[in-house]
Amino acid sequence: MPNPVAQPSPAPMPTALQVFRAWSPHLLSLWFPGTALVFLLTGPHVWWGALLFVVPIAVAHHLDTRGFREVRQPNEKLPAWPFDGLVYLLGILHLVNVVLFVRLLSGGSVVSFDFWIGVLVVGASSGYSIITAHELIHRRGAFAQHFGRLLLCGVLYEHFYTEHLRGHHVRVGFSDDPATARYGETFRHFYLRTVPAQFKNAWRLEKRRLGDESMSNFDPRMLSHRCLHGLVVGWGFGLGVLLLGGLVPFLAFVLQSVFASRALEVVNYFEHWGLVRQGHRVHPRHSWDTHSWFTYYALIGLSRHADHHAHPARPYQALRVFEEPPLLPFGYIGMIPLCVLRNARFQKWASLELRRKGYGPFAQSEGEAA
Repeated sequence: MPNPVAQPSPAPMPTALQVFRAWSPHLLSLWFPGTALVFLLTGPHVWWGALLFVVPIAVAHHLDTRGFREVRQPNEKLPAWPFDGLVYLLGILHLVNVVLFVRLLSGGSVVSFDFWIGVLVVGASSGYSIITAHELIHRRGAFAQHFGRLLLCGVLYEHFYTEHLRGHHVRVGFSDDPATARYGETFRHFYLRTVPAQFKNAWRLEKRRLGDESMSNFDPRMLSHRCLHGLVVGWGFGLGVLLLGGLVPFLAFVLQSVFASRALEVVNYFEHWGLVRQGHRVHPRHSWDTHSWFTYYALIGLSRHADHHAHPARPYQALRVFEEPPLLPFGYIGMIPLCVLRNARFQKWASLELRRKGYGPFAQSEGEAA
């Protein structure tokens, strides 16, 4: 296993002030959920008031493309509780935002600025909730995993729990992993391929867990099928929104879910684009990293994706920087519009980076590709 960049000597126990200094920048993770909360608590808005809430998203993109870097290694002796507390706060905030969004639009109209700006702002917050859920489902405790699954139900994407843990992390970099984007693949093609393939694979993995991959969907054992549970809970909530709030809040709930899951798949797209694994072990070179300061703190460590795949149980505050991974030009917020709106430019840049590192199709030997 490669060594982290500038691996430090064993650190002493941190003081309370050092813990606070390490933890407090992660409060930037409240950026998107907090923006959504303010939007929902101050509505309904006049048209220009609603438009003002696009500004924090634009500012986030600006900060994430300015080249501010965070490459310091974490202090391995930091206590977990303040970082865990922030994760649970973010999860609760997501659920509150979804409920408030439904409430705001009850009796509203689909042609209002609150509807469409709300889909954007709350959808961005809900996309962030998938990051929170991702952190939770990798925890060993049952409560954390169930809470993570609940957050995924709030964006109608609970099957991610099964597919990500037992599918993607096992097969990342292999040709049969639907969440690994292939070299030369556009985001549009990837999205149309990965969404049904991930759901189909999650459904199959759950049947296998229950004892028979070929069992009928009407088999009594399907009552324990986790993906089925996710569909019932997620769409059950949607049905409740429809019955209690009406068609407009229901459409808003579905659209913010689609926005959030699509943002997730853009991230999936560039996190492994063009990388190939032929060996059995997952190494840091099988994932793209970014040193963006904004992504690291606002997206609770997601920028250090290479260490996450090499050590999936490592919490976000303990993720390390490695030399081996190819590096993205921007942070995650900056990468999303680049991949969606200027995909040819992304592919050209990413190809140059893979060539520079000698990875993917530019590997000199099977050992380097693996």
